[in-house]
Amino acid sequence: MTEPRIRRRRDDDMESCVEALATVYEADRYPVAWPADPAGWLTPGGLLGAWVAVDGPRVLGHVALTRTGDALAARIGRPAAELAAVSRLFATATARRRGVARALLAAAARAAAGDGLRPVLEVEDGGRAAVALYERSGWRRVGSRPGDWTTPDGRTALLHTYTAPPAVTA
Repeated sequence: MTEPRIRRRRDDDMESCVEALATVYEADRYPVAWPADPAGWLTPGGLLGAWVAVDGPRVLGHVALTRTGDALAARIGRPAAELAAVSRLFATATARRRGVARALLAAAARAAAGDGLRPVLEVEDGGRAAVALYERSGWRRVGSRPGDWTTPDGRTALLHTYTAPPAVTA
């Protein structure tokens, strides 16, 4: 099994990124609601960078790194200017168990640390595979809180906040 090729996302990747996201949405309901503008959703405000995992022309996965809002910074206990949030992380169903999500997570965390920022993230409790990935990768849960939406199974979302392992930020 070969390691996925991770590189910065380019403008001409967007159509493939949206197609990959559509397969993830169909399989996992991520994101919870399909965005009216999927390309815009993949390019959130405060974007610091985005990376894709590719196999030839096919996008296998995606991750973004954004500025951190004040509310998340308060939950972490550090100024927002010292943090970067990992978001929009996904791997297509055909790319799972190949290390794609792990490699994308590592790329975003390295980029944040390279800019002197501590990588952080939030994940909904229903994303069990994502939670397992973060914990296997050494990320540390620092808190949980109710979300402001209802999950597809009718419960109030529960968000877990994580910080990257110290080795990433050293």
